[in-house]
Amino acid sequence: MSDAPRKICIFTLGCKVNLYDSDAMLAVFKEAGFEVAEGLEYADVYILNTCAVTREAEKKSRQSIARVKKINPNARIFVCGCASQRDSAQFERVGVEYVGGTEGKIKLAKDIVAELLSGKQLPAADFSTSSTYEDSAGVVNLRTRHFIKVQDGCNNFCSYCIIPYLRGRSRSRSIESIHAELDACLERVKEVVVTGINLSAYGKDIGSSLTELINTLSDYDLRIRLGSIEAGVVDREFLDATTRLKAFCPHFHLSLQSGDGEVLKAMNRRYTPEEYLKKVELIREYYPLAGITTDIIVAFPTETEEQFENSMAFAKRVAFSDIHVFPYSSRSGTVAGKLKTLPPEVSESRARRMGEVKQQLIDDFLALSMGKPQEVLFETVEDGLWVGHTRNYIKLFSENGGRNLLREAVPTSRYLDGVKE
Repeated sequence: MSDAPRKICIFTLGCKVNLYDSDAMLAVFKEAGFEVAEGLEYADVYILNTCAVTREAEKKSRQSIARVKKINPNARIFVCGCASQRDSAQFERVGVEYVGGTEGKIKLAKDIVAELLSGKQLPAADFSTSSTYEDSAGVVNLRTRHFIKVQDGCNNFCSYCIIPYLRGRSRSRSIESIHAELDACLERVKEVVVTGINLSAYGKDIGSSLTELINTLSDYDLRIRLGSIEAGVVDREFLDATTRLKAFCPHFHLSLQSGDGEVLKAMNRRYTPEEYLKKVELIREYYPLAGITTDIIVAFPTETEEQFENSMAFAKRVAFSDIHVFPYSSRSGTVAGKLKTLPPEVSESRARRMGEVKQQLIDDFLALSMGKPQEVLFETVEDGLWVGHTRNYIKLFSENGGRNLLREAVPTSRYLDGVKE
């Protein structure tokens, strides 16, 4: 391998599923003897794993090419992911070596290894979407928490969302394969995040369910956190399963998108605000201090000012612990993409106002949670302080931390151990 590139760097945009896909690719490269890294640092070869959920995400995916070329003008660049699945030409015309899509990322990594080590030509990119789950032999975990993808694709076809067209139909990973990966990471991590493009659909294609999967994880001595789920999956059987886990993290990212019933219909979301609220109340019956986070799209094309105000009022009623606020991003190829968008000033105003609601709810949740014993998993360092998260996903700072360190704390603010802002 003396004449081959020595270092391969993967830059990942978008969701936790993309992070997992990148980890699986890193495992292939590391097994082949390459030095591997994440982010944008100097390397011989770059893999850009792109995102297309919004126009801004797609723009950042394109811009990453220029950033790589500034770091190493002679770098070899390979592109894959949702943005290149949606429009490969936008990357081909900026001079990258290879452009693929969302499928076969593990196979792509193996093909890149064969090309780098033996000069074997890369096969042509296949932009079809699969009906089967592409399993991985293992992953390289460069983070403290281990993300494990158990499902890919989506059958929901929400009117604003391009992802089902790019990722294909929902398909699930076998429970046996999931357990094999968890067994392999027991000595390395203390928390696992179970994720998927539509995690709530897990198992429907293989005669199982997300609840059944959770039940099979009860023997693992790991903090187990769930990725984004739909309100429809929440019932007593599901929540009973979480209580049987040894270290469940009561943090529920419960996808909402709008707090107005008519807007939800226009989005092709299959619940009402009242049905959603009942699920939240059921969660809090089991976990009174659960962190309940969500996504809210503002300025959807049909959203009136009154409907937006309904959405703000509903967010306050739910009392989320955090909100990811998205200004609506039109995606061609979707049902909503045919609709006229609202003026930019309306979108900006609504994003700002919903952001103010978000900040107030964050403050309220922190006030509710302070003074109560919390288990914190420390992960990284920011501005000289260790950063960790509680089970209900409060971000805390401390002078006394350590990578992958678990310890109990009774926070009176975000800053533990007398550390001041």
